[in-house]
Amino acid sequence: MPNLPVPVVTIGLLLLSNVFMTFAWYGHLKFKAAPLVTVILIYWGIAFFEYLLQVPANRIGHGYFSAAELKTIQEVITLSVFAVFSVLYLREPLMWNHLVGFALIAAGAFFVFHRWS
Repeated sequence: MPNLPVPVVTIGLLLLSNVFMTFAWYGHLKFKAAPLVTVILIYWGIAFFEYLLQVPANRIGHGYFSAAELKTIQEVITLSVFAVFSVLYLREPLMWNHLVGFALIAAGAFFVFHRWS
């Protein structure tokens, strides 16, 4: 397997980790009748897989990206994954104000990554 560029590996791992994270944090909302202790244990187990991907992503990416840039990438990916999850899995619509809020966060990412002279 050829060596992939650090940004590709980092962003790929963060994307995959966010899929697990989103299910761990919000997937249980469809199962409100399940006992809370059961839900906590099951979804904590899902979160374990998120950490198996997220920790190496940050390890690999740090140095190429600053910690602030890694966190910004994480947040943009988190919102993107959550938006898809919310619509497709939870069947909750995204409203215009959600999209405006997400756009403002994306604008913040511009300021984190822009090279100021």
